[in-house]
Amino acid sequence: MIGSINPTNGAVLAEYDLHDPGEVDAALNSAAIAQAAWRKKPVEKRVELLSAMARELRAGKDHFAQLITEEMGKPVTEAAGEIEKCAVTCEYYNEAAPRFLAEETIASNATHSGVVFDPLGVVLAIMPWNYPFWQFFRFAAPALAAGNGVILKHASNVPACAEAIEALMTRAGCPEGLMRNLRVSVPKVADLIADDRIAAVTLTGSTEVGQTVAAQAGASLKKQVLELGGSDPFIVLADADLGAAAETAVKARFINVGQSCVNAKRFIVEKSVAEEFTKLFAAGIARLKVGNPMDAETQIGPMARANLRAELHDQVERSVAAGARIVMGGAPIDGPGYFYAPTLLDKVTPGQAAFGEELFGPVASIIEAADAQEAVMLANASEFGLGAAVWTRDLGRARDIARAIDAGAVFINGMVASDARLPFGGIKKSGYGRELGSYGIREFTNIKTLWIGPAKA
Repeated sequence: MIGSINPTNGAVLAEYDLHDPGEVDAALNSAAIAQAAWRKKPVEKRVELLSAMARELRAGKDHFAQLITEEMGKPVTEAAGEIEKCAVTCEYYNEAAPRFLAEETIASNATHSGVVFDPLGVVLAIMPWNYPFWQFFRFAAPALAAGNGVILKHASNVPACAEAIEALMTRAGCPEGLMRNLRVSVPKVADLIADDRIAAVTLTGSTEVGQTVAAQAGASLKKQVLELGGSDPFIVLADADLGAAAETAVKARFINVGQSCVNAKRFIVEKSVAEEFTKLFAAGIARLKVGNPMDAETQIGPMARANLRAELHDQVERSVAAGARIVMGGAPIDGPGYFYAPTLLDKVTPGQAAFGEELFGPVASIIEAADAQEAVMLANASEFGLGAAVWTRDLGRARDIARAIDAGAVFINGMVASDARLPFGGIKKSGYGRELGSYGIREFTNIKTLWIGPAKA
């Protein structure tokens, strides 16, 4: 049994039984049968489902946003934005999927050479709690358009969101069995991965879980896309617009209560402007409204689970013991729920937890760099490589710096964010493979060469 717990007050919202082995087997069978029929439909017909998904998302936006906030604590205004982003992505692939999946002609003379994109089959999606709708729909929209089926294994602390997603898909007209939500224990995930009815796996989660899933999927020679942890650098050079950089830094770090793989986490600032930037940054953090996430004005709600808050506080304490300084915050907030004070650390250096580990919560770290060259070195001195931001008025230099940073995406004078039109993913211990854009929809296809010679009389 798994429970749905409100992180704002610790109250148990609901409890759900796990699916038994017979139910799991029946779901896998129905998914395989449904996908075999689904793949035969022209892509132009398949994308009609995506349009219906977008309509259902918007029709239920308020309800879904409240559900997200109740289960994992995201401020309700941000939760509504998450639902809208899901709808926009479904609409994007409704329009773009036929182009992305169209046959490509490589050569045409006496023979015809080309590439076609066939679906792989049923894909197991192991999804996290921090964006309980977005993480699913950004995968499912292109995967379904490409002709695949979907089995969802959602995070155990958002079971009501998972149930709502499955019900939404049914209302949108998803063929019976093509998308199923399965509640299984962590040890049983390995059985799902190994099952012959599962063709591939996608995971968004921690690096440690990614290593386990990669090993399990690799043992069965199954394709994986892994979007894992991140400790994104946010580089501020001396010639940057410090006001704009600091304003964006507040949102980049504290959106979703700091619980995102692509939150900016390490603020690497050129020494000559570090003091001024830190003051501006601290002033912006001080203006954040902490409180009930159901209040539309709230910007910082609770963290999702008590253990996550405890782990974050341990990282802060270890960093301070190693020489970091608390500018503001630095402790849990007394009272009900899993609240942690928005925190700013400076004097952060390599070797401290705040530099080398992923801090998954409302804590920002200031790291001084002598110059741009050292800033790049510090940015790359991480086991992660998901996103990065560079702030400078010299756009030519910014492009050179961006090419030198180890990351799947670099944003110049902006905040790292996912966009349906652009590929999203990382390198190093942030994972591999891409979601979104044309690259993402092709991850779960068989990129098949098609060679046709002249017909003989």
